[in-house]
Amino acid sequence: MNDLERPAVRKRKATQKTDAISKGFRYLESIQEKDGGWHGDYGGPLFLVPGYVFAHYATGTEISPKVAKGLIRYIESVQNEDGGFGLHIEAKSYMFTSAINYVALRLLGVAKTAPSAKRAREWIRKQPGAVLGAASWGKFWLCVLGLYEYEGINPVLPELWLAPTWLPVHPSLMWCHARVVYLPMSYLYGRRWRVEETPLLAEIRDEIHDRPYATIDWQRARGTVHPNDLYTPHSPVLRAANKVLGLVEQGIQRIPRLQKLRDKALALVLDHIRHEETSTRFVALGPVNKCLDAIACFAAAPGTEHTQRAIAGMNEYLFDGEDGLKMQGYHSSELWDTAFTLQALAASGRGDEFLAMAKKAYAFIDRTQIKEDVDEREKYFRDPTKGGWGFSNEVNGWPVFDCTSDGVKAALAFEHVAAKPMAKERLFDSIDFMLWGQEPSGAWCSYEKRRGHPLLELLNPSEVFGRIMVEYPYVELSASTMAGLVKARDHYGDALGTERLAKIATALSNGERYVRAAQRIDGSWEGSWGVCFTYGTWFGVMGLRACGASPDDPALQQAVEFLLRKQNKDGGWGESYLSCETRDYVQHPDGSQVVMTAWALLALIQAGRPEAQSAIERGVALLEERQLANGDWPKEGIAGVFNRTCMIHYRFYRNYFPLWALALAKS
Repeated sequence: MNDLERPAVRKRKATQKTDAISKGFRYLESIQEKDGGWHGDYGGPLFLVPGYVFAHYATGTEISPKVAKGLIRYIESVQNEDGGFGLHIEAKSYMFTSAINYVALRLLGVAKTAPSAKRAREWIRKQPGAVLGAASWGKFWLCVLGLYEYEGINPVLPELWLAPTWLPVHPSLMWCHARVVYLPMSYLYGRRWRVEETPLLAEIRDEIHDRPYATIDWQRARGTVHPNDLYTPHSPVLRAANKVLGLVEQGIQRIPRLQKLRDKALALVLDHIRHEETSTRFVALGPVNKCLDAIACFAAAPGTEHTQRAIAGMNEYLFDGEDGLKMQGYHSSELWDTAFTLQALAASGRGDEFLAMAKKAYAFIDRTQIKEDVDEREKYFRDPTKGGWGFSNEVNGWPVFDCTSDGVKAALAFEHVAAKPMAKERLFDSIDFMLWGQEPSGAWCSYEKRRGHPLLELLNPSEVFGRIMVEYPYVELSASTMAGLVKARDHYGDALGTERLAKIATALSNGERYVRAAQRIDGSWEGSWGVCFTYGTWFGVMGLRACGASPDDPALQQAVEFLLRKQNKDGGWGESYLSCETRDYVQHPDGSQVVMTAWALLALIQAGRPEAQSAIERGVALLEERQLANGDWPKEGIAGVFNRTCMIHYRFYRNYFPLWALALAKS
């Protein structure tokens, strides 16, 4: 910060920092895609590759030998020492992911006597109940493959979509990711659709169960969950609801006249599935619903062009990363990574040095804005999308509020390099989209405004995930959106108009109130999309500073004190993913991490408090020491998270966040 006194030692290190920044951006420039973005690894969850394998098997679609070999290599590389598989690459073994990864290996051609298969099978069969203890999503996949009976899962009724939308439990009120996953689940459940049995499936069925298949008590199996899979136990409300839905399902199965209701529900659900596919150009919102959609489309009409495009769309999720070929957690994270890279470049003042890179990246930002609302959006429970930016690119078509803010910030920072800058009306659309999305609490959620009440979480059937049922407010989304509004206000001024400026002022005031209320007693903010308190605290500081809070603000002082307490002796910060599960700061077992160190530095620098100066210098020194000769930084622990329990890898976090921190530290 310019208002902080810089000791002489900082001047002596200026050349070293300059070299680190130049090397870092040269490295990013060397791997920039032709379209101007950065397309990196977004893997980590271990329930994605099996879905890809199962969907291909279910639809009779061949996986090429090269891809199959790569997937096998990846699955085997992430197997735990005990033989099982975690929910993500750093987690203990779960029955959910152990069961489906074992089945995936076998379907990919791995013999049951192969070491990886043998170890996985041994882990599965020595657990009480074996695969009967898999979490609900695992049981559902096994049902589709004929390795488990539909009577052994709780009902997923398509008829719920026929209910009045004012009903407080209508599926349209769910968080979009849950909504689009349970759509195809309900279709397949309603039809009891499963793959035609093959000798291989019959073998696998015998291998994964610890008792004769004909003797399994399927009703009892519904409530059987392995302890490792049970992050969110079934509430009494959910258990009661499942009993009622079970009775409804029995009636539909036994009363012929009710089959017309089932047929009507299936037609409605299929229409929504097809709309999700076409409105995203057959990419879909995420990888889980992408694979389930492909199977549902195949089950309904196997020979159509729509179905073939739905199946082909799964390949968009494949990525050959540093640890092998896997299915990513999203179509890509290109917009997210590109917008952050440009913001780091802007902070460095090196735009002229990397002008060609900046021009290409700006063109990517320009191209990927979502320019129209989804067709018939109200019918398909979609919010406005015009003016937003999504996490990946314009193909996906699902805008996110902080991605929109970062798109705006990146566009405004580099519009001077563009031969034809984006029309201000398009960016005004982005501002209006962000203003529209603010909650009454002053916060912003992720994709949509909250629809359902948080009490719907009592109906969370997933077991392995937390906070999956409805949209929630997030300090990261809120602070980022506030910063974007401030950037736009300062850039356009009176051109925004009196009414829009007044709305921005109100939004910032309400947002500040939310951010202050979200701060924890220890001075930190809890992150929901990154690990965890270092991440959340950076955004908390960002939000308050965007609203004009001075370095003397008590909230900023408390945040700085929190981070100073967590700094390691080597000058860095390192936080374990377990912080997200326990909701309390857990030190990383490997010590300081480059990404968490960068987040902590960004928070300390932006807070502007002089007592943090020595800590900042020590953190900067660690980043410089760990930078590789080519300008990259080494891969370390996982840093992303969703739904509290599942971690995810952001390939470029180790690049632009350290560069951003170094740039601010030297300014």
